[in-house]
Formats: sequence, structure tokens, C-alpha cells
Amino acid sequence: MSSRAKVFFQYIIIIAATVLLIWLSLRGLKVGEGENKWDYLIHTWRTADKGWLLLMALVYTLSHAIRAERWRIVLLALGKKITFNNSFISLMVGYLVNLVIPRGGEVSRCYNLYKLDKIPVEITFGTVVMERIVDLLCLAVLIGISFVLESQKLFDFIDTLPVSMEAGGSKLVLLLWIGGLGFLILLIFYWLIRKNEKLKSLAIKVWNGFKGGLLSVFQLKKKGLFVFYSGIIWMLYFFMSYCVILAFPATSDLGIQAVMGLFAIGAIAMAVPLPGGTGSYHVLVPQGLVFLYGIPNTEAVAFTFIFHGWQTILVIFTGALSLLVTSIVVKKNLQPH
Repeated sequence: MSSRAKVFFQYIIIIAATVLLIWLSLRGLKVGEGENKWDYLIHTWRTADKGWLLLMALVYTLSHAIRAERWRIVLLALGKKITFNNSFISLMVGYLVNLVIPRGGEVSRCYNLYKLDKIPVEITFGTVVMERIVDLLCLAVLIGISFVLESQKLFDFIDTLPVSMEAGGSKLVLLLWIGGLGFLILLIFYWLIRKNEKLKSLAIKVWNGFKGGLLSVFQLKKKGLFVFYSGIIWMLYFFMSYCVILAFPATSDLGIQAVMGLFAIGAIAMAVPLPGGTGSYHVLVPQGLVFLYGIPNTEAVAFTFIFHGWQTILVIFTGALSLLVTSIVVKKNLQPH
């Protein structure tokens, strides 16, 4: 398959997945009898303050630029010199892939960087896992602050969630099955590498590269700069949400505490087992806006849909552009000099 065909195939998958996400989100929008869902969404979009949405787009780009620079200095500590441009492009490709394959972007951004700078994937993936651990700690701090500021509301909201022991039990059984299967695969792999020296040396090489990337934070000469970048990234994420809240008349008066509440609700959406396999952002955020802040359900769903849609458009635009730049750079590097 030619490189052009591969890029075209990637776009088809991304577009199909985006359409599916939009359709699933739109199903939750309930409007009055005789009203059209698209007309209501268009009306909500028209009433939004575009200045705040554009500012959100700028903050979005800046946050990812800082994240790319943070990744660059981590790789630099491992003796891997990469440019900021290649780091940023690979990061945005990763976010684009995440739209299609949840968490698949973590691997794809490493592979994209390998195509640009030939840095082994096992090393870069180790640094990505390390970054995710740091991000998880930052998120935990924000959630903790959210529960301090909005504790009673958030605990009352959790009590309203349709969580049953049966749903939790079924999810536990599924996790046990997955864990058992994973353990069996590890046993088989362990047996194979003991029998095959080439496979054993490859496994050791991959593990050493991954371990080096994972422990790269301890090799940083400017650890304070890494911590500073991490704090700024999450402050910008917070400001992005605040910009969107200010953009819509229905939510513009909610204030900073509401943004903290939405951060906590987003985390709950990832952790709470809900019946029917639901539990996504589009399910819990509208419920939170209704329950915690008295926003009418239709406006809450429309707000969530447009908020997510605007972010998705930004991801698709920057990711698709990064894919195009990657293909151009790789093709140029393959040409004889």
C-alpha cells in the first residue's frame, strides 16, 4: 500500500469515527415537540461568544506546545536530541489517533516520532508512561481541590448516579477475565523467551529502553522546569474549560467553582460503572450541570455537545495537518541528497 493510500485510509477511519461520536452524542439531546435537534444546536452555537471560543483554541494550542516541549526536555535527558517541531507534530498525531482508538495515541505519537527522528519506540513510550503518571498526580490534586470547594454538591451528585452492585459486579468479572487472559499471555511469552535466545535479547532490549524512558524524570538536569511545565499545562486545561463556560449564556455566570466541579465529574465518568456500558463525558457532564448548577437539561446537553465538538474539531484540524507534515518530511528524508 502506498503512503498516499495509507494517509487516505487513516482519514476515512478518523472521519467515520467522528461521525459515530457525533451521532452518539446527538442521541442524548432532547428538545421540545416539533423542534429540530440540529436547529437547536445551531441556535446554541450562534448565541455563543466566539471570542471566548477562539481564546480557548489558542489556549488549547499553547497547552499542547508546552506539553511537546516538556516531552522534548525529557528525551534530551536521555541523550535523544529532537526538535520542538517534531515533538509537537507527533503529539498532535497522537491526539488525533485517540479519537479513533482510546489511548492508542500514546503509541502512535511514539511511532510518529520514530519516523521523524528514528528514536526507538520502547524508549519514547517509557517517557510517555512516565508523563501519564505525572499527569495523573496533577489530576488527583485538581480533583482533591474540587471536592474541597464543592464537596457536598459532588457527594450528593455521586449518590444520584445509577450505579448498582450488578453493574459493578459484571465489570469486576470482566476485569478478572481480562487480567487472567493477560497473565496467561505473559506466561506464554515468558516460556517463549526462555526457549528462544533472539526473542530473549529482543525482550531485554525493549524492557531496558522502556525502563530508561520510565525513569527519565530522575535524569533531568532541570527538574524544576519539568514540574513548572506540568503545572502550567493543567492550569491551561482549567482555563480552557473556563473559556467555554464563559462563552455560553446558560453557563457564563457559574464561576470558577463550576469548572472545578466539571473536572471532578469528568474523573467520575472514567471511574464509575454505569448500566448499559455508559459513563462517558456526554452522559455525566449534562447530569452534573443540571443537578449541581440548575442548568436546564436541553441546554446542558447542547453545551456539552458543542464543547466536545469544538475540541474535536481542533484535534482533527491540528492532527490532520500534523499527519500531512509528517508524510511530507518522511518522503523528503527518503529522497537521495
